[in-house]
Amino acid sequence: MADDMAQTPTGTAYEPSYDPAAEVVDLCRDLIRIDTSNYGDGSGPGERKAAEHVAGLLGEVGIESELFERESGRTSLVAQWGGTPGGQGALLLHGHLDVVPAEADDWQVDPFSGEIQDGYVWGRGAVDMKDFDAMLLSVVRARTRAGAVPERPVVLCFTADEEAGGRNGAQVLVEEHREHLAHCSEAVGEVGGFSTTIRGHRLYLIEAAEKGMAWMRLTARGRAGHGSMMNDHNAVTRLTAAVARIGAYEWPVRLTPTMETLLAVVGEIAGTEATPDNAEALVEEFGGAARMMGAAIRNTANPTMLAAGYKVNVIPTEATAHVDGRFLPGYEDEFFDTIAALCGEGVERSHVSHQQTWETPYDGDLVGAMTRCLLAEDAGARVAPYLMSGGTDAKHFNALGLRSYGFTPLRLPADLDFTALFHGVDERVPVDALEFGARVLDRFLGEV
Repeated sequence: MADDMAQTPTGTAYEPSYDPAAEVVDLCRDLIRIDTSNYGDGSGPGERKAAEHVAGLLGEVGIESELFERESGRTSLVAQWGGTPGGQGALLLHGHLDVVPAEADDWQVDPFSGEIQDGYVWGRGAVDMKDFDAMLLSVVRARTRAGAVPERPVVLCFTADEEAGGRNGAQVLVEEHREHLAHCSEAVGEVGGFSTTIRGHRLYLIEAAEKGMAWMRLTARGRAGHGSMMNDHNAVTRLTAAVARIGAYEWPVRLTPTMETLLAVVGEIAGTEATPDNAEALVEEFGGAARMMGAAIRNTANPTMLAAGYKVNVIPTEATAHVDGRFLPGYEDEFFDTIAALCGEGVERSHVSHQQTWETPYDGDLVGAMTRCLLAEDAGARVAPYLMSGGTDAKHFNALGLRSYGFTPLRLPADLDFTALFHGVDERVPVDALEFGARVLDRFLGEV
């Protein structure tokens, strides 16, 4: 703990000599204004402009950065900060710079304007995840200027390509530049630390696990022919039958240790004991977030794309579909056995992307620090782990053997359907939530 920072018990006064949230709103707006749309097909502006912007912000306070690319314009940044550079047991703090595309005509405001309206910062990336990037930069810059650099070595990492699986981002760093990360033992990234409200009680969710990813291409082949004739080997018919079975399948409830812990807390709030039998009812307590939480207690597979044929009166030889599959830690074999049975005869399956699950025990000093720092800013709230239904760069960094968590602290209004804003229209984050997050993150860096 730096000398100019008051180390105080949870819930008591905390008065650093600097304001960790002083820049967070402006930094978030500036990052949103840099279009880093990732279309997943190699097109788009790339992340170099944003990475250079971040490097400039760090450089202003004397922190040197290195930029890495596998493909031109797909740029990630790594900087060493705090402690002894390269010292063992470092903490990796990572955020991605790319965003999913946005159709401006669908939005109330220009999605790349960073406009402030109704107490929110609006724009693509406001919650996924230029908010965390801004919090991290605001805190690091304030601390460095004040001489309040952590004693523990910290690696700051801003990546490309997370929204397309990380092949041109975190995967590049892990496979080709591991020496910059090998001294890390723990990692903190996105999609955790935000609040939800259950029966009037605010509950902060820390990501401690992720489902695995199975983006699959299904292919059926048949006999080509005239559309007016009989054909009992129609590739479209065979494929669509398989797609319909997959889309309609009701996957059974499966509780991992992370979700057992979370639902036990929800059960306490709801006045009932959590069991596998009432897991779905407890998930409904999350309101709009139940869409995400419901996917955290079962495997899922959603058909997303179909392609076949070139003329209405020609039966094609081949038909294809894409399926977004996600499997729980410990249930990968069950997932793929079920998919094989649902596909049936004559439908081939290949992987577009196959990434593993991860689940970190919800214990230890890092979890204790996250919990204390949240409750210091929001006394009376509760904190619990959850399993993320989607994926983050943590999948790649876990290949280094790190203990990973998602911790982007945000205190949110009870009536905000926050999970709907991820990749959604009118993405926005409350101004006061950004400032709250910077304060919590500053406390956190003072403890770790």
